[in-house]
Amino acid sequence: MKTLLLYCGLLLLGAALIVLGVILGDQASWYFAWIVGTATIVLASAASVAWLDAQEAARERPPRR
Repeated sequence: MKTLLLYCGLLLLGAALIVLGVILGDQASWYFAWIVGTATIVLASAASVAWLDAQEAARERPPRR
């Protein structure tokens, strides 16, 4: 759960940086927002894969008694 919250926090940080880049417009470099957005997508994808792997592992384990 801690890792998921970390990924969500990083996702929100990335989104905030993209919004900041859009607001600044011509005063900021357009490629900064592109790089941060790409990194955010990669982190979200990695979090999704990790989450699905954890769910599959939990399904394969025998139930606790």
